[in-house]
Amino acid sequence: MAGKVSKAVQKEAIVTLEGLAEQAQGCQRCGLAQGRTNLVFGEGDPRAELMFVGEGPGEVEDQTGRPFVGPAGQLLTQILASVGIDRKEVYITNVVKCRPPGNRVPTRQEMDSCWEWLAAQIALINPRIIVTLGNAATQKLLGRPEGIGQLRGRFFRWKGGIEVFPMFHPSFLLRNPSRKKGSPKYLTWLDIKAVKDRLSLLRSQSQAS
Repeated sequence: MAGKVSKAVQKEAIVTLEGLAEQAQGCQRCGLAQGRTNLVFGEGDPRAELMFVGEGPGEVEDQTGRPFVGPAGQLLTQILASVGIDRKEVYITNVVKCRPPGNRVPTRQEMDSCWEWLAAQIALINPRIIVTLGNAATQKLLGRPEGIGQLRGRFFRWKGGIEVFPMFHPSFLLRNPSRKKGSPKYLTWLDIKAVKDRLSLLRSQSQAS
């Protein structure tokens, strides 16, 4: 299984995402817990081959307890639909499970505090591809200093044979709505098509072996 699950989580005998989510509800590992309305754990297919990881919940997500359901989430759903991917077929979560004040980028300490939950999610789902959305998620998983503009559109080998593919965060696309060739929205359309094509190839290779 990919990812690293601490002895504390192993001791609780967490074997399902539901059990892990229930344990996470009481998390007080960083200051973000003090301001949350709801912990936003993640949702989607527990056996998803494709997993999306953003940086943190926004206001709508904090109110509903669901990831990517605000304007950025609605755009993500449209991006998936543009290549025939149903949101229900993937798993969506964030690096941190509580909303940072003012929707700011989570700090390194906050992401480190929340890492165990994400690592356990990845281990349980064991996807073929993880799409990281934006700088924070990409830098946390890959441990590289480059920005999303340099890393997007490329596949990186990760733990357990999982591939990581960075993309622009949908909130960035909302701030940069141009669809001209070379724009973030245009590049994102190319990126999500590359993800679907890569997933199809990995499936074919698995069936042939």
